[in-house]
Amino acid sequence: MQRAWGNKRRITKVCYKRRYHRRYEFCCWVWVDYFHLISKASAPGKAILFGEHFVVYGIKAILCAINKRVTITAEKIPENKILVKSKIGELDLPLNKPISEINSPLKPFYYLANKMIEKHKQNTGIKIIVESEIPSGVGLGSSSACCVAGAAAISRLFEESTKEKILEMAIEAERTIFQNTSGADCTVCTFGGLMEYDKSKGFSQIQSKSNFHLVIANSNIEHSTDEVVSKVRKFKEKNEKTFSDMCQKESELINRVSTMLKNNDLEGLGKSMHENEEYLEILGISNDKLRDMVKIAGEASFGAKITGAGGGGCIISLTDESNLEKTILKLRERNYDCFSVKIDFNGLNTF
Repeated sequence: MQRAWGNKRRITKVCYKRRYHRRYEFCCWVWVDYFHLISKASAPGKAILFGEHFVVYGIKAILCAINKRVTITAEKIPENKILVKSKIGELDLPLNKPISEINSPLKPFYYLANKMIEKHKQNTGIKIIVESEIPSGVGLGSSSACCVAGAAAISRLFEESTKEKILEMAIEAERTIFQNTSGADCTVCTFGGLMEYDKSKGFSQIQSKSNFHLVIANSNIEHSTDEVVSKVRKFKEKNEKTFSDMCQKESELINRVSTMLKNNDLEGLGKSMHENEEYLEILGISNDKLRDMVKIAGEASFGAKITGAGGGGCIISLTDESNLEKTILKLRERNYDCFSVKIDFNGLNTF
């Protein structure tokens, strides 16, 4: 049995009958809480299309959800512990352990599970299974998708929540591993589609049914987002005028791109990717391998650029059916890991 009629409370009549020399019947009314015993949720990864790094300094960024997903299964267990199993390892800890004492990328799940058990004052543990199609640590939102799907699956063991409430929990959980997260990744993983993010004004969805493909190529170079962000900050401090001019150009670029996305202008979007890549080059977040990947993919597709922090991670290239296979072939000829995705307009699913 996986669920029993949401979280409604119902009254059940319990009767006990027995017949020997005489017959008697005992009846009572019992309050019963109905809830999910096993809960599943799935959330998409994401790609930053435009605006990475500049978004830290007040310029808009444009993100999209991609159709590679994380699926979380949460189940109540009799032991008073939290157990997490995934491809990257396991976590098996008693309840109420201080989150600061947990040194694991899986601790957002512990945080969410422990918080729900505490909130509802239940004598239970939780087992969590993580299944992911998203490569981890390459800027495609695997941790954010885990937090969103984890918040949904775990909370449904105890209560029904809106997407807005799940997003709030997911951002809290993500802060256990990325203290300064903006919430942008969790937002697009929750609601899906295309989004603009503004540091001061928040999020707005871009109403578009763009039917393009992205080819994502992975450099397999390890990188630290914090170190790359710090590098950009130092560039800004040494080149205030240049950086200010670049921010102005990036802002104008983002405004044009928003219109292009609504009109599905792939040629214009591709040229804008090349322009955005030039700015990222000036910031110094590229390297020889990323540069080569962008060049190869850009020649075969409408346009290509780094996505995310840079210094490693992935590049994206914009394609449709006419140049999708060619772009993949050219990258694989150079032995680059790559795959294609489309925009995920569904966002968070629970089942």
